[in-house]
Parts: sequence; C-alpha cells; structure tokens
Amino acid sequence: MFKDLVIVGAGPAGIFTALEMIRKNTKQKILIIEKGQPVEKRRCPKSATKQCVNCKPYCHITTGFSGAGAFSDGKLSLSSEVGGDLPSLIGDDYAQEMINYTDTIYLEFGADTKVEGVGHPEEVKDIRKRAIQAGLKLVDCPIRHLGTEKAQGLYYAIEQYLLDNGVEIMFGYECQNIILEDGKCKGVIISNGKETLEISSNHTVVATGRRGADWLEKICEEHKIAHQPGTVDIGVRVEVRNEIMEKVNSVLYESKLIGYPKPFKNKVRTFCQNPGGFVSQENYDNDLAVVNGHSYKELKSNNTNLAILCSHNFSEPFNQPIAYAQKIGELTNMLGAGHILVQRFGDILDGKRTWPKELSQSNLKPTLADAIAGDITSALPYRSMINIINFIQAVDHVVPGFASSETLLYSPELKFYSNRVKMDTDFNTNIHGLHCLGDSSGWTRGLMMASVMGVIMGRKLVEKENK
Repeated sequence: MFKDLVIVGAGPAGIFTALEMIRKNTKQKILIIEKGQPVEKRRCPKSATKQCVNCKPYCHITTGFSGAGAFSDGKLSLSSEVGGDLPSLIGDDYAQEMINYTDTIYLEFGADTKVEGVGHPEEVKDIRKRAIQAGLKLVDCPIRHLGTEKAQGLYYAIEQYLLDNGVEIMFGYECQNIILEDGKCKGVIISNGKETLEISSNHTVVATGRRGADWLEKICEEHKIAHQPGTVDIGVRVEVRNEIMEKVNSVLYESKLIGYPKPFKNKVRTFCQNPGGFVSQENYDNDLAVVNGHSYKELKSNNTNLAILCSHNFSEPFNQPIAYAQKIGELTNMLGAGHILVQRFGDILDGKRTWPKELSQSNLKPTLADAIAGDITSALPYRSMINIINFIQAVDHVVPGFASSETLLYSPELKFYSNRVKMDTDFNTNIHGLHCLGDSSGWTRGLMMASVMGVIMGRKLVEKENK
C-alpha cells in the first residue's frame, strides 16, 4: 500500500497536520494510523464500575482519536509562554501568530467563545504581587476551556471532517517500526495483532503523544535518529476545596506559577488546574497507573485540583529520564496495590501515613474514590518531595490555605516527554522524509502547542507539494 503521507498517531499534532493540508487544498493521499478507537467508541467503564478496571489492550482515556485530549479537561493555552519549547525553534512571534490561527480552527469546530483569565487586571496584579513576595513567577495565559465532555464532541466533528475529505484512518493498528532505505524513511510497519502490513510513503509524521514517548525513544536509538535527553516531570496532583481557590479560579481560572525552591532549585510549576474538577486515573501500556485531572463544563465538584511538577534532567552517565520516572511510578503503584496513592499534606509534615478514617473526617473529600490512603513519601525521591513541600508552602502565600493540613496529594503524577528529537525549522529530522511532532517529539506540552506544530507541518508539506 502506498500513501503520500502516513501519520502515526491521531492526537492533536497528527490531526491538525491532516486538517491544515485539507484546508490548503492538498491532493495528497493521507493515512492516519491509530492504535485506539474512533472518539465516538471510546468509553471508560469507570463511570459504571466506580473504579479503574485497567482496560486491555490500552486505556481508553489516553488512547484513540484525539489522544488524551478527548478525555482531558480540554484547556487551550493561548500564550506562547506555555506549552513547551516550540517557540525556541520557530520564534516567539511566529508561535503566537500560529496559536491565534489554530484557535480560530477550534472555534470553527465548536469551542466555547469565552476566554478565561482576562478582564481582571487589578486582581491579577494583587495575585502577582503575592507570587513575587513568595519567590514565584505568575505566567499570564488566557485559556479557552473546552471541558471534558465538550471536547469529545469537538474532536468528533474534526474526525468526521477528515473522513469526509478523504483522509483514511486505520483504527486498531499499532506502528511497529519505520522503514528505512539508504538513510531515508520509506514508510512504516503496522499491526493489529492479526496481520502485519507495510505502508510505503513519501513522508512519515510520528505524532504518538506522551503515550508514545517510550516507543519513540527506542526507535530513535535503533535508527540513530538525532536526539538529546529530554526532561521528565515528577510530581503530585493536589486537591483542595473550591473555597480556598475561589479568587484564583474566578480571576485566572488556571494559576500558572513557577518557582525554584531551595535547597535544590529545580524548576517546579503548577499545571492543569481544574476548578470544580475531578481527579482521575490513567493507565499506560505497561500497567502503570498515573494520576490526572479533569474539569467538565456542566458537572462540578466541591474541589479544585492541579498538578505540581518537578522537572528532572539527566545526561551523564545516566540518560534515560523516562525509565527513571517509570520506576518511581511502579514503586508508588506497588504501595497502592495498583491504585493511586493519596495522602494529606499535614500527615506528610508529621511523618506519618494517612488512614481512610482520617480522610472521612476531613472537610475535603477525595474526588478519586478508589485512591488508596497511604504514604507517598515512601516512593517519591527525597529531592522531588522536598521541592514539592517547599513549593506548596510558597504557594500558600499566594493562596492562603493551600498548605492546609488536610490538602490532598495524589501520586504518581508523571509527565513523559520524549527525548527531544533534533529538527530544523521545517521539522525535518536527520532521516529524510521523517518528521516528529507534538509531545512525543519533546518540543510541545499540551493541546494547543501540539496542534500548532501540526498546522505548521501541514503547511510545510503542502508547500513541498506545490513546488
């Protein structure tokens, strides 16, 4: 089988590559390979079972058309300061220009016209003042909130648009490897467990998302695709009552705070804040359970959750940050008997584990009902734990009550970013015909910037077509 373009992964980067090519009137035959299901067939049984059943062969929350985006809280960050390091490759002004353009596409497919985090300059000034006093940086970032349930409808509309315009999508197929001949990528080898196929192509785009970071790392090693060790984020999902976060939620919706707490001065940041949201569990292919958070448009809880992530970089002699984070996750899962661990902040400071009875007596009720009360400090590295504790206490100066004794910390919250693939501004790797996009490339983090990378890739491929 031959296609002009094969896209591996139907996450935002892959989707928007095909979408932009259609909008630019491409004549190329495009094939998307996706190991999961169409967005309309993705179902998480936890809504009925009330606990994670570790779906096989993959987790429906993270795998399928639109990737983790369809089941995430669906926030589009509208600032080039947020979402990874793509601006350092293409330039800040161009990155912002493409964010603005990509945002209009989301609006065309039904995104909410309301933008969060704007229109409160005096309140923002006060929050920023508190952040500065606490040694933290507040990043201004307008946000368009899709909402978990609304995001699924939006991506379904994009899925149907692609199909109606001739894009072929092969669901249930996993990419086994790329095909190399004379230093050029000539296509991919895919399998659905029953049959194995070779797909030839002029161009191959790998956009496998965070779920595919480990796989892409192995492909880079096998085929000598130029790359460098990337960053891995290790942290926790914090949950507090909405009353604690009331001002920040109403003024900013998401408070993006960055700090470098003593004594280690690693970068620590807040990420993915969900006002009135729900803590959730995701499962990776190797049965690794990780914590995440969702926020719906209509359904609301009494709590706000957000991630606190500590960035770690490794180079010599150890250069496998993904494997490092996986081991931490595995140890935490072992302590929780395969479930997410949860612990009260006060218990961490007191050097004791949390017991279920103590959770039941608190003002704060966990929204992840099957989380196991325990001791996350028995699994998280000392360096990460100290960074997280000191950061939480700094945030308490910005949001009084954030470091309350009953504040909940869920673990493990891990963000796998692939070793960064070396590319030029046209997203060409050192392998002719091979391009790597989105979070799996190591250049982006999140829906909007991954989508932007796809849009730019689509334009580049159409430009080559028209030469």
